[in-house]
Amino acid sequence: MAKKPRTPTPPRKVQAPQRRSDPKRPRSPEDRRFLILSMAFAASGLIAVAIAILFFFVFGKNDKTAAKIPTDSNLVGLQTGPAPWNPGLDTLPDRLKPLGLNDLTVEGQVIHIHQHLDIFVNGKKEPVPANIGVYDGQFLTELHTHDATGIMHVESPTKRTFDLAQFMGVWGVRFTSSCIGGYCKELTPWRVYVNGKPYAGDPRALQLKSHQEITFVIGTPPAKIPSRYKFPAGY
Repeated sequence: MAKKPRTPTPPRKVQAPQRRSDPKRPRSPEDRRFLILSMAFAASGLIAVAIAILFFFVFGKNDKTAAKIPTDSNLVGLQTGPAPWNPGLDTLPDRLKPLGLNDLTVEGQVIHIHQHLDIFVNGKKEPVPANIGVYDGQFLTELHTHDATGIMHVESPTKRTFDLAQFMGVWGVRFTSSCIGGYCKELTPWRVYVNGKPYAGDPRALQLKSHQEITFVIGTPPAKIPSRYKFPAGY
């Protein structure tokens, strides 16, 4: 007996989704405040990220013109006894590279400025010797002295900055955050003054600028701490 063909089931009707006809509920004042605060927080985060990126590109890259505090352990021949200190020339060539300085055959003229340095130990003025940074007539560094007046010469063929730690490194005198030469703060207090005022930061990082009066006061201070120096004409 032949089978009857099956009649296919008619497709089911699918109802199209209905668009909501009810109006959207207006935001309450609390909702609006939360939304505003959320947007402000997100914006502040983006601003912080942008500032961090800008800071990295401006300050994060190595600046070859910036002075760098030398590490005493890399400097040979440092004088660690009491003042007076000699010009420290014996091992000067070995200290140049760690100091970031050069052996020049002529004085640089791109930067040509001067400072004055005083050293007082228990109220007594100690000498700043001539020819610091001048090596036996063969070369001189960007930082040097010509005489015993205490005038420091900064003469560079390139535009850059220099700090007090570099000058003391050229002189060959130990200069750390706690010690200068043979004087350490645990036993002998000392301080650096600039133009008669105590220097608040790390004195090693003191940037050398034109016509500064820089004073080391070690132990008992003198009756008067110098605030200025009368430089010769043309300095």
